[in-house]
Amino acid sequence: MIIEQSPPLRGRVRISGSKNAALPILAASLMTAETCVLRDMPGLSDILVMKGILESLGSETFYDNENECMSVNAGKINEFFADYGMMNRIRASFLIMGPMLARFGKVRASLPGGCAIGSRPVDLHLKGLAALGADICLKRGCVEATAEKLRGTEIHLDFPSVGATANIVMAAVLTKGRTVIGNCALEPEIGDLCRFLNVLGADINGIGSDTLVINGVEGLRGGDYRIIPDRIEAGTFMAAACGRPGGNVVLENVDTSHLRPVIAKLREMGAIINEEENGKKLTVSAQTRLNASDIKTLPYPGFPTDMQAQFMALLSASTGRGVMTETLFENRFMHAAEMSRMGAQVKINSRVAIVDGVERLAGCPVRATDLRAGAALVVAALGADGITEILDRFHLERGYFRLVEKLRGLGAFVREG
Repeated sequence: MIIEQSPPLRGRVRISGSKNAALPILAASLMTAETCVLRDMPGLSDILVMKGILESLGSETFYDNENECMSVNAGKINEFFADYGMMNRIRASFLIMGPMLARFGKVRASLPGGCAIGSRPVDLHLKGLAALGADICLKRGCVEATAEKLRGTEIHLDFPSVGATANIVMAAVLTKGRTVIGNCALEPEIGDLCRFLNVLGADINGIGSDTLVINGVEGLRGGDYRIIPDRIEAGTFMAAACGRPGGNVVLENVDTSHLRPVIAKLREMGAIINEEENGKKLTVSAQTRLNASDIKTLPYPGFPTDMQAQFMALLSASTGRGVMTETLFENRFMHAAEMSRMGAQVKINSRVAIVDGVERLAGCPVRATDLRAGAALVVAALGADGITEILDRFHLERGYFRLVEKLRGLGAFVREG
């Protein structure tokens, strides 16, 4: 991706459906033999990989790229092993474990892949499935789970893992009896998964709290469901809008209740943010350079780790010194070295980054090391002097649908290399 120094971004942009909500919902479509129609489904590379995994198991799928709509029918599942080649491409692939185990009583899957941002073990997933009555066997890089009959129980997660919460919820939906999951993840994407399952006939209570109560049902039907807006894509465009003084961007199809920590931090740094249409639309602008601020990532509803890199780009061109503390992943500052090539003043000490703002960054060739690192380089490049060439663009295509088209619509000088 090649980005020239661009004028302040101005205009309107529609935010796509949430990738992090869509992936578990796609996995959940394995739990019914009837058709599921999923709307606001972004045509991202990660989504297409998950689509391929569903098809490899025997599902019939169709994606309407123009209308961002996917239909899935898992009525003819004939395979219970998801091979390494596909599972290794995205971490969310492991979310097939709960649905397949719940519906068929058996599943075998390779351990998952994804961005190399730090250790993300699946032990919490497996402990939860075992508590429901599954027999777990790890052998040569694969996990095999079997169960004659899952049973409801009480589970307390050691950490509010999003993936583990999703897998356990899906497995519990078709169990016999009542399951209570404590210390579960609060992320909006978990709430979206639960609402989707309830549309299919599940009985999940406590949505939005840290305790979910699931009364098992005999089976699920099909359904028609719209995915929530992507809060990380929205946050990225909010950051891009504030990267240069004079920007003014209207974000449509958002949910401001999911963006509270990002909105609060941008306002603290000097951005002007107006909420409209009951939180479904945002106007974001910055009249002057932003002021530096200290930021600490935390599980939701704290500041999202997926926005840390983009805010480092903002801090790099802000006024003053900001301290960024990453509490969730131990290897998530890989973008700092690339931003330093652009003139950013960043010092790393373990999980803390000290960022001294400079008046202007300078364009140069840089490499996206992961999805959000790529987004940070885009934010930095839009206001940098000269031309920035971002290598390994495929990382961005994992999480930002039609990114070049959307940026051009806001006046950015960007093209695919």
